[in-house]
Amino acid sequence: MTEPLLLIPGLMCTGALFKSQTDTFAGSREVIVADHTCAGDMREIALQLLADAPDSFALAGLSMGVYLSLEIMSLAPGRVTRLALLDGKARLDIAQQTAARHQLIAMADEGNFLAITTDILLHRLIAPGNAADPELRDTIIQMATDTGEMKFRRQMAAILGRPDYLPGLSDITCPTLILTGELDVITPPECAVEMAAQVPNSVLDIVPGCGHLSTLEEPEVVNAAMRDWLDKT
Repeated sequence: MTEPLLLIPGLMCTGALFKSQTDTFAGSREVIVADHTCAGDMREIALQLLADAPDSFALAGLSMGVYLSLEIMSLAPGRVTRLALLDGKARLDIAQQTAARHQLIAMADEGNFLAITTDILLHRLIAPGNAADPELRDTIIQMATDTGEMKFRRQMAAILGRPDYLPGLSDITCPTLILTGELDVITPPECAVEMAAQVPNSVLDIVPGCGHLSTLEEPEVVNAAMRDWLDKT
């Protein structure tokens, strides 16, 4: 029996992040997009996702979804049949990155929540070659709008309080896809290379000309990589 596919979006992202993947794979298996906004603690969110998930499932997360995927692997590895880590990292933030996260929270405190995306993150989330795509920009802004300030604050609290997932990577034994955009400046390719070096039975895929939101920027390339991953025995 084909296992369900559980997808976990990134910070200020909704199911729209995985529209192409849902459309592509829903014909052959159950596809579930997780609600990762229920708490401000990574472990608590992961426990809720596990409570709502099927007994066993393929798991894919992007960005914040990578943190949650690795948290799930630490809690219930036997329930995950295969793992895809998209545009993310396992290591903790350096001080500069932590400070940048607090700056975004301060913007929300000052009543500038949507400006976090439009003024700060948008040009960093996508590759320069995709920046002029109005549909892509509108999708990113709409996802942030739909997430809203309260859920954003929960997500940031969970990210800031997360553990270091690097030490647990070598314990992952299921087929694992590690994919990132060549031009991802939020979690650069070296983060993917680092994870791939630690995860046994992993495949590393660097998508040329792509930024941080690979599922939106290069959906067909990502779908092809995921199809190979889902078919791997």
